[in-house]
Amino acid sequence: MNKQQINKYIQDNIIKEDISYRGGGIEIGLDSLLKTEGCKMTAYQNYLGGGMLGSINNSYNFDWSELNEKQKKDLEDVTDGLNRYFHNFTNHDYNEWEVTTFEECQRRSSSAY
Repeated sequence: MNKQQINKYIQDNIIKEDISYRGGGIEIGLDSLLKTEGCKMTAYQNYLGGGMLGSINNSYNFDWSELNEKQKKDLEDVTDGLNRYFHNFTNHDYNEWEVTTFEECQRRSSSAY
């Protein structure tokens, strides 16, 4: 899938969104991608303190080892796409002190604890 197809897939399959300046998460359904029922993925981000957000992480409700190679490749693409999609909402480009690239964000810790 190309970048546009991934973004369209994400937008069409959002189940839940809870995004704020303190992080949050986006949950998407993966049924049509993995050709199974009930598979979901979440991208989430924790607040580290001092106005700084941690890296964007993912969780899944299924076992990767049960996927074939094509499913794994498609899922890797969608995972990266979802993380970048989420970053667009939490990256405050209107504030010169909070703007950060996706790569800079991903180098941060995922939790302050």
